[in-house]
Amino acid sequence: MNEKAVDGPDPDSKEDTTGQSSVTVEEATLRDNRDSKDEINVVDDEKDEEEEEEEEESRVVNEEAAVSPGPYTKDETREQQTVKTFSWAASCIDFNQSVDPYGAVMWPGALALCSFLENNRDMVNLEDKQVLELGSGTGLVAIVASLLGAKVTATDLPNFLGNLRANVMRNIRGRSRHIPQICPLTWSFDVGRIYPSHLHRFDFVLAADVVYHHHYLDELLATMSHFCHPRTTIIWANKLRIVTDIEFIEKFKKEFDTTLLAEDGDMKIFMGKFKM
Repeated sequence: MNEKAVDGPDPDSKEDTTGQSSVTVEEATLRDNRDSKDEINVVDDEKDEEEEEEEEESRVVNEEAAVSPGPYTKDETREQQTVKTFSWAASCIDFNQSVDPYGAVMWPGALALCSFLENNRDMVNLEDKQVLELGSGTGLVAIVASLLGAKVTATDLPNFLGNLRANVMRNIRGRSRHIPQICPLTWSFDVGRIYPSHLHRFDFVLAADVVYHHHYLDELLATMSHFCHPRTTIIWANKLRIVTDIEFIEKFKKEFDTTLLAEDGDMKIFMGKFKM
Protein backbone atom coordinates (compact mmCIF):
# COMPACT_ATOMS: atom_id res chain seq x y z
CA MET A 1 0.00 0.00 0.00
CA ASN A 2 1.25 3.43 -0.84
CA GLU A 3 1.67 5.61 2.26
CA LYS A 4 0.92 9.28 2.05
CA ALA A 5 4.05 11.37 2.26
CA VAL A 6 4.47 13.72 5.19
CA ASP A 7 3.16 17.17 4.37
CA GLY A 8 6.00 19.51 3.45
CA PRO A 9 7.34 21.52 0.62
CA ASP A 10 7.59 19.84 -2.67
CA PRO A 11 11.25 20.05 -3.70
CA ASP A 12 10.13 20.31 -7.33
CA SER A 13 7.69 23.08 -6.56
CA LYS A 14 8.65 26.68 -7.38
CA GLU A 15 6.46 27.97 -4.54
CA ASP A 16 8.40 29.61 -1.68
CA THR A 17 6.80 28.40 1.58
CA THR A 18 8.83 30.81 3.73
CA GLY A 19 6.64 33.65 2.65
CA GLN A 20 9.55 35.40 0.93
CA SER A 21 10.20 35.35 -2.77
CA SER A 22 13.62 34.48 -4.11
CA VAL A 23 13.92 38.12 -5.25
CA THR A 24 13.53 39.30 -1.67
CA VAL A 25 16.33 36.96 -0.58
CA GLU A 26 18.59 38.34 -3.29
CA GLU A 27 17.76 41.88 -2.24
CA ALA A 28 18.60 41.05 1.36
CA THR A 29 21.89 39.54 0.27
CA LEU A 30 22.75 42.60 -1.79
CA ARG A 31 21.80 44.84 1.14
CA ASP A 32 24.04 42.84 3.49
CA ASN A 33 26.91 43.05 1.04
CA ARG A 34 26.36 46.78 0.66
CA ASP A 35 26.38 47.26 4.45
CA SER A 36 29.59 45.24 4.68
CA LYS A 37 31.20 47.40 2.02
CA ASP A 38 30.12 50.52 3.92
CA GLU A 39 31.80 49.15 7.07
CA ILE A 40 34.95 48.40 5.09
CA ASN A 41 34.93 51.89 3.65
CA VAL A 42 34.68 53.38 7.14
CA VAL A 43 37.64 51.31 8.31
CA ASP A 44 39.58 52.22 5.18
CA ASP A 45 38.85 55.90 5.78
CA GLU A 46 40.15 55.60 9.34
CA LYS A 47 43.25 53.80 8.09
CA ASP A 48 43.76 56.47 5.44
CA GLU A 49 43.63 59.19 8.10
CA GLU A 50 46.18 57.35 10.25
CA GLU A 51 48.44 56.80 7.26
CA GLU A 52 48.15 60.46 6.28
CA GLU A 53 49.18 61.50 9.79
CA GLU A 54 52.18 59.18 9.70
CA GLU A 55 53.12 60.39 6.23
CA GLU A 56 52.82 64.03 7.29
CA GLU A 57 55.05 63.40 10.30
CA SER A 58 57.84 61.95 8.17
CA ARG A 59 57.10 63.80 4.93
CA VAL A 60 59.91 66.29 5.28
CA VAL A 61 62.49 63.61 5.88
CA ASN A 62 61.47 61.19 3.17
CA GLU A 63 60.62 63.56 0.32
CA GLU A 64 63.59 65.91 0.71
CA ALA A 65 66.42 63.42 1.16
CA ALA A 66 68.10 63.06 -2.25
CA VAL A 67 68.62 59.34 -2.42
CA SER A 68 69.45 57.03 -5.29
CA PRO A 69 66.78 56.36 -7.93
CA GLY A 70 63.88 54.32 -6.64
CA PRO A 71 61.89 54.52 -3.40
CA TYR A 72 63.12 53.40 -0.02
CA THR A 73 61.30 52.82 3.22
CA LYS A 74 62.08 52.96 6.92
CA ASP A 75 62.03 49.16 6.98
CA GLU A 76 65.14 48.86 4.89
CA THR A 77 68.31 48.16 6.83
CA ARG A 78 71.03 50.69 7.48
CA GLU A 79 73.57 48.36 5.94
CA GLN A 80 72.14 49.10 2.52
CA GLN A 81 74.13 51.84 0.83
CA THR A 82 74.26 53.63 -2.46
CA VAL A 83 77.15 55.45 -4.10
CA LYS A 84 76.87 58.99 -5.46
CA THR A 85 79.36 60.70 -7.74
CA PHE A 86 79.71 64.47 -8.21
CA SER A 87 82.26 66.78 -9.75
CA TRP A 88 83.32 69.77 -7.70
CA ALA A 89 86.48 71.80 -7.35
CA ALA A 90 87.91 70.06 -10.43
CA SER A 91 87.59 66.68 -8.71
CA CYS A 92 85.26 63.70 -8.93
CA ILE A 93 83.77 62.95 -5.53
CA ASP A 94 82.45 59.47 -4.75
CA PHE A 95 80.77 58.78 -1.45
CA ASN A 96 78.46 56.31 0.22
CA GLN A 97 75.08 57.21 1.59
CA SER A 98 72.93 54.84 3.60
CA VAL A 99 69.16 54.50 3.78
CA ASP A 100 69.14 56.20 7.16
CA PRO A 101 66.72 59.12 6.65
CA TYR A 102 68.78 61.78 8.40
CA GLY A 103 72.51 62.27 8.57
CA ALA A 104 73.74 59.60 6.17
CA VAL A 105 71.93 60.66 3.00
CA MET A 106 72.40 63.55 0.62
CA TRP A 107 70.29 66.62 1.36
CA PRO A 108 69.55 69.39 -1.17
CA GLY A 109 71.04 72.06 1.09
CA ALA A 110 74.45 70.39 0.84
CA LEU A 111 74.31 70.50 -2.95
CA ALA A 112 73.28 74.17 -2.92
CA LEU A 113 76.00 75.14 -0.44
CA CYS A 114 78.74 73.31 -2.36
CA SER A 115 77.70 75.02 -5.58
CA PHE A 116 77.69 78.41 -3.87
CA LEU A 117 81.14 77.93 -2.32
CA GLU A 118 82.70 76.85 -5.60
CA ASN A 119 81.14 79.62 -7.68
CA ASN A 120 81.72 82.47 -5.21
CA ARG A 121 85.34 82.05 -4.18
CA ASP A 122 85.93 85.78 -4.42
CA MET A 123 83.17 86.38 -1.85
CA VAL A 124 83.98 83.39 0.37
CA ASN A 125 87.70 82.65 0.34
CA LEU A 126 88.28 79.40 2.24
CA GLU A 127 91.97 79.09 1.39
CA ASP A 128 93.86 78.14 4.58
CA LYS A 129 90.89 79.19 6.73
CA GLN A 130 89.73 77.33 9.82
CA VAL A 131 86.30 75.93 8.93
CA LEU A 132 83.82 74.09 11.16
CA GLU A 133 80.92 72.18 9.62
CA LEU A 134 77.91 71.31 11.74
CA GLY A 135 75.93 68.21 10.83
CA SER A 136 78.35 66.98 8.17
CA GLY A 137 76.34 63.86 7.30
CA THR A 138 77.86 62.23 4.24
CA GLY A 139 80.72 64.76 4.24
CA LEU A 140 80.10 66.41 0.88
CA VAL A 141 80.38 70.00 2.14
CA ALA A 142 83.46 69.15 4.20
CA ILE A 143 85.09 67.50 1.18
CA VAL A 144 84.38 70.42 -1.16
CA ALA A 145 85.55 72.97 1.42
CA SER A 146 88.76 71.00 1.89
CA LEU A 147 89.34 70.81 -1.86
CA LEU A 148 88.91 74.59 -1.92
CA GLY A 149 91.80 74.89 0.52
CA ALA A 150 90.09 75.03 3.92
CA LYS A 151 91.28 73.47 7.15
CA VAL A 152 88.07 71.64 7.93
CA THR A 153 86.70 70.18 11.14
CA ALA A 154 83.70 68.03 10.17
CA THR A 155 81.27 67.14 12.96
CA ASP A 156 78.18 65.04 13.48
CA LEU A 157 76.62 62.61 15.92
CA PRO A 158 78.89 59.70 16.87
CA ASN A 159 76.90 57.06 14.97
CA PHE A 160 77.43 58.91 11.66
CA LEU A 161 81.19 59.33 11.96
CA GLY A 162 82.17 55.99 10.40
CA ASN A 163 80.56 56.72 7.06
CA LEU A 164 81.63 60.37 7.25
CA ARG A 165 85.27 59.48 7.86
CA ALA A 166 85.31 56.88 5.08
CA ASN A 167 83.87 59.34 2.55
CA VAL A 168 86.26 62.12 3.52
CA MET A 169 89.38 59.98 3.41
CA ARG A 170 88.37 58.38 0.11
CA ASN A 171 88.10 61.75 -1.60
CA ILE A 172 90.68 63.92 0.14
CA ARG A 173 93.80 61.81 0.37
CA GLY A 174 96.35 63.10 -2.13
CA ARG A 175 94.06 65.92 -3.30
CA SER A 176 94.11 68.43 -0.46
CA ARG A 177 96.89 70.07 1.54
CA HIS A 178 94.76 69.87 4.69
CA ILE A 179 93.23 66.60 5.88
CA PRO A 180 89.89 67.31 7.61
CA GLN A 181 89.44 66.41 11.24
CA ILE A 182 86.40 64.27 12.05
CA CYS A 183 84.90 64.96 15.49
CA PRO A 184 81.74 63.99 17.36
CA LEU A 185 79.50 66.90 18.25
CA THR A 186 76.06 66.92 19.81
CA TRP A 187 74.27 70.26 19.70
CA SER A 188 73.60 71.43 23.25
CA PHE A 189 73.50 74.41 25.58
CA ASP A 190 76.68 73.30 27.36
CA VAL A 191 78.77 72.45 24.30
CA GLY A 192 81.49 74.67 25.75
CA ARG A 193 82.16 72.10 28.44
CA ILE A 194 83.64 69.76 25.80
CA TYR A 195 84.74 72.40 23.29
CA PRO A 196 85.96 75.51 25.15
CA SER A 197 85.63 78.55 22.90
CA HIS A 198 89.16 79.81 23.59
CA LEU A 199 90.55 76.54 22.20
CA HIS A 200 88.20 76.19 19.24
CA ARG A 201 88.10 79.27 17.05
CA PHE A 202 86.98 79.22 13.44
CA ASP A 203 86.91 81.66 10.56
CA PHE A 204 83.83 80.03 9.04
CA VAL A 205 81.01 77.86 10.35
CA LEU A 206 79.19 75.96 7.59
CA ALA A 207 75.88 74.12 7.83
CA ALA A 208 73.50 72.57 5.30
CA ASP A 209 69.93 71.47 5.99
CA VAL A 210 70.48 71.32 9.73
CA VAL A 211 67.05 72.87 10.32
CA TYR A 212 64.38 70.24 9.73
CA HIS A 213 61.82 68.20 11.66
CA HIS A 214 63.62 67.77 14.99
CA HIS A 215 63.37 69.12 18.52
CA TYR A 216 66.86 70.56 18.98
CA LEU A 217 66.65 73.86 17.14
CA ASP A 218 67.38 75.93 20.24
CA GLU A 219 70.39 73.71 20.98
CA LEU A 220 71.55 74.16 17.39
CA LEU A 221 71.37 77.94 17.70
CA ALA A 222 73.27 77.81 21.00
CA THR A 223 75.95 75.68 19.33
CA MET A 224 76.26 78.13 16.43
CA SER A 225 76.62 81.01 18.86
CA HIS A 226 79.23 79.19 20.93
CA PHE A 227 81.58 78.65 18.00
CA CYS A 228 81.29 82.21 16.69
CA HIS A 229 83.52 85.09 17.69
CA PRO A 230 83.46 88.61 16.19
CA ARG A 231 85.47 87.55 13.13
CA THR A 232 83.55 84.34 12.41
CA THR A 233 81.19 84.05 9.44
CA ILE A 234 78.34 81.53 9.39
CA ILE A 235 77.15 80.32 5.99
CA TRP A 236 74.07 78.19 6.25
CA ALA A 237 71.95 76.66 3.45
CA ASN A 238 68.49 75.32 4.09
CA LYS A 239 65.30 74.49 2.25
CA LEU A 240 62.44 76.08 4.14
CA ARG A 241 59.78 73.43 4.63
CA ILE A 242 57.65 74.03 7.70
CA VAL A 243 56.76 76.83 10.09
CA THR A 244 59.49 75.91 12.59
CA ASP A 245 62.07 76.67 9.89
CA ILE A 246 60.77 80.24 9.66
CA GLU A 247 60.75 80.54 13.44
CA PHE A 248 64.38 79.43 13.57
CA ILE A 249 65.36 82.08 11.03
CA GLU A 250 63.79 84.78 13.19
CA LYS A 251 65.75 83.56 16.21
CA PHE A 252 68.90 83.37 14.09
CA LYS A 253 68.47 87.01 13.05
CA LYS A 254 68.30 88.06 16.70
CA GLU A 255 71.67 86.41 17.35
CA PHE A 256 73.47 87.34 14.13
CA ASP A 257 73.57 90.12 11.59
CA THR A 258 72.00 88.17 8.75
CA THR A 259 72.28 88.49 4.98
CA LEU A 260 70.47 86.42 2.36
CA LEU A 261 73.26 85.42 -0.03
CA ALA A 262 71.26 83.39 -2.54
CA GLU A 263 67.88 81.78 -3.02
CA ASP A 264 66.21 79.40 -5.43
CA GLY A 265 62.57 78.85 -4.56
CA ASP A 266 62.44 77.48 -1.02
CA MET A 267 66.21 77.00 -0.93
CA LYS A 268 67.95 79.83 0.93
CA ILE A 269 71.60 80.50 1.74
CA PHE A 270 72.21 82.84 4.66
CA MET A 271 75.31 84.52 6.02
CA GLY A 272 75.50 85.43 9.68
CA LYS A 273 77.95 87.67 11.54
CA PHE A 274 78.27 87.84 15.29
CA LYS A 275 76.37 90.86 16.64
CA MET A 276 78.63 93.28 18.49
